[in-house]
Amino acid sequence: MRSVDHSSLKSSHSIYGGCITYKMNIKDRDFQKHWYVVQPLFSIRNEEEYDKAIETLNELIDEVGTNEKHPLYELLDTLGTVIHAYEEKHYPIPDCSGIEMLQYLMEEHRLQPSDLHELGSPNTVLGILEGNRDLTVKHIHALAARFKVNPSVFI
Repeated sequence: MRSVDHSSLKSSHSIYGGCITYKMNIKDRDFQKHWYVVQPLFSIRNEEEYDKAIETLNELIDEVGTNEKHPLYELLDTLGTVIHAYEEKHYPIPDCSGIEMLQYLMEEHRLQPSDLHELGSPNTVLGILEGNRDLTVKHIHALAARFKVNPSVFI
């Protein structure tokens, strides 16, 4: 039976002064060079990193689109998952009705009923806000596009 040298596949380490030190081979150094570039995308700790991740995600979406065979598709998918986890923790969507969400978004964006042309006339918007009219599927999709949110927040 032949012996195989696996030393080129692993990095060796030793403990020196309570710290682990690594002696890397060329493959490890190459990996670390690439990891340095992508690692910030896998850990969002603050608003600055979040903004950078969103910017990168948008660039990936422009490049990859929905092509699941694109070499960067898995990165796009993973980054989307990391961003989603950050948003769930830092921007939880309150448990409220679609109308309450619309009222909140209107207040945040300083909008009046007359600003929501996609819902119809100002009287139609007031009817929706007062609960006298329901949001239609068309309304929900228009609002989701306007506010760049998932349509489900209005259901």
